[in-house]
Amino acid sequence: MQASWVLAVIGGLLLLLGAYMSWTAGRLDRLHHRVATARASLETELARRSALVAELASSGVLDPASSLLLLDAAHRARTAGPEDREQCESALSRAIAATGTDVEPWAVELGVAMRRVQMARRFHNDIVVSTRHLRTRRLVSWFRLAGHAPLPCTIELEDGS
Repeated sequence: MQASWVLAVIGGLLLLLGAYMSWTAGRLDRLHHRVATARASLETELARRSALVAELASSGVLDPASSLLLLDAAHRARTAGPEDREQCESALSRAIAATGTDVEPWAVELGVAMRRVQMARRFHNDIVVSTRHLRTRRLVSWFRLAGHAPLPCTIELEDGS
């Protein structure tokens, strides 16, 4: 009688542990999908900002030096590889701040684009932090609940935030 009670308790604990691990693995999977979605959203906002800056620079409303500076920074940001992306996007932010981009109606559109980049980056980084926090738990690492998914990284940009 005593042995069957102990086996039932052990079986129940194993069942609870399995359910927790299954739930945690599902949560990790959802977080990794959210990281990928947030990254895609950030990439979209960065591309929109670069396109808007290139359009502003080629519109003829800025002086030639500012136009060349902005065009070069926008081109570098668009064509940068993954290892240079953060630096090139930060350089574009600095170029926007350094030039006289407060020309109407461009100032409003550019301001909106800059805020959208800031929000997308913050959202992405918040999700990355949550994912990394969950992945540091012992059960997650012991039982490899994250599978082979790479550890996500935050994106640090000089975007005025």
